[in-house]
Amino acid sequence: MPESSDRPASAVGRPVNDWVAELVQIMACLRGADGCPWDLEQDHTTLKRYLIEEAYELVDAIDDGDDEHLADELGDVLLQIVFHCQIARETDRFDLQTVARTICQKLIRRHPHVFGDTIVDDADDVVRQWEEIKAGEGSGKKRASRLDGVPRHLPALLQAEKMQKKAAKVGFDWPDVAPVIDKLEEEVAELNAAIAGRNPEAIAAEAGDLLFTIVNLSRFCDFNGEEALRQTIAKFRDRFTFIEAAAAQQDRELEDMTLAELDALWDQAKER
Repeated sequence: MPESSDRPASAVGRPVNDWVAELVQIMACLRGADGCPWDLEQDHTTLKRYLIEEAYELVDAIDDGDDEHLADELGDVLLQIVFHCQIARETDRFDLQTVARTICQKLIRRHPHVFGDTIVDDADDVVRQWEEIKAGEGSGKKRASRLDGVPRHLPALLQAEKMQKKAAKVGFDWPDVAPVIDKLEEEVAELNAAIAGRNPEAIAAEAGDLLFTIVNLSRFCDFNGEEALRQTIAKFRDRFTFIEAAAAQQDRELEDMTLAELDALWDQAKER
């Protein structure tokens, strides 16, 4: 959507012609000598939680399908990037221009079928080429394991999927989905045995194995385990709030209802 021609005055006293440059300048002011005490206390480590939170809020905005909300949350994520760049700039390490230049060069380098003469057949070919170019670049840091490079702070399901994919690249994988199903049934049996043995540590360990196998199943069935779970959580929330609303219409508290009554409302929610 085009911006209004009536540009507001800059926060630092000049007409705004470049909002990204304005954001960089605002962040510099906030971190300046007469800036904000809270902003001045932050560093890369203290900001980690905010970047993660903003990323998840952005995902929610995408799911909501609201452009205004999406633009707002993208701005919050951009702020985190500019914040980190400003902190680095203060000690002459790098700045936003460095970050932008680095990603521009990377995109051009990893898309030789667009910016060069390489020919690809389809999207799968693009992914294969991307991984080959990435592997040839190196990061300057020697990795002790092929599993290195999977972010430790990823949600567990995503982390499991990325590790499995890395292992699969060297052939450490199931040949097809059938043995994955067999493994799933095996893990269920082992979990049942652990529950029967009343050993909390064993139960947790077997439950973890079961979840890991389900991630394997998601790879072979070509669905994203993290997204599938998010959809199920949203479905559960929708149905449970229906139960709450239905109970309120009956002027009843959920705590006073029997399980059978709650199940009946749950079935109504499913029928919707």
